[in-house]
Amino acid sequence: MDDGDKQLSDQVGVGPHPDPWPTDPKFDPELLANGDRRNVIDKFRYWTMEAIVADLDTRRNPFHVAIENWQHDFNIGTVVRTANAFMAAEVHIVGKRRWNRRGAMVTDRYQHIRHHPTVDEFSEWAKEHQLPVIGIDNLPGSIPIETAQLPSACVLVFGQEGPGLSAEMRPALNETLSIAQYGSTRSINAGVAAGIAMHTWIRQNHSGPD
Repeated sequence: MDDGDKQLSDQVGVGPHPDPWPTDPKFDPELLANGDRRNVIDKFRYWTMEAIVADLDTRRNPFHVAIENWQHDFNIGTVVRTANAFMAAEVHIVGKRRWNRRGAMVTDRYQHIRHHPTVDEFSEWAKEHQLPVIGIDNLPGSIPIETAQLPSACVLVFGQEGPGLSAEMRPALNETLSIAQYGSTRSINAGVAAGIAMHTWIRQNHSGPD
C-alpha cells in the first residue's frame, strides 16, 4: 500500500455515492457528490442534518440531563456527546449560556439543548413538566446509584467539576444519588459520572436497541 492509498484508508466515513443517486429528499446532494466524513452511524450516511434530527426525535428517551455551568466547565461537551449517544430528550445548561463545545465533537448539532440562566428557572421548568430532579453527587445522605431505581422520566443533574452540585441547586433536588468509588480521590470527573448515570438509566429503563 503506497502513502496515497494509506491516507485514503485512514479517512473516516465514505466517499462520493456511486450512481445512481438516491432521490429521497433526506439525502444531501453535496454529501452524495463529495462523500460523508461525519461521525455518524452508517444508517445516516449522506443524510441532511435536519433529516437525522427528525429521525432521532421519533425515538428519544424520556430522561433529561442538566449540568451547571458557572465556571465554563470543559466537561459540558462530553456530557452533550454522551447524552446524544444515549438519546436523552434534552440537555439543560444551567448558568452561563456559553460553554466549550469542543468535547461535544459536533454532536450538539443533533442533540436538543436548552439554557436556563438560573437554578430557579430550571427548577420551575422541571416542575411544570412534572419531572423529578435527580442530583448525582457524593453528598452526605446520598443514595448509592447501584441500589436505586431511576424514574423513567426524570432529569439527571450534575454539578461543576470540583465543587459538585451548587448550594443553590441542592434544594431543587428530589433526591441525590452517589456513585461508588474505591480509590483515594474524593470525586470522579463530571463527564465520567454523567456517562455512568446515563448508562444506569439505560440499563434500567430502555428495552433495547431501536
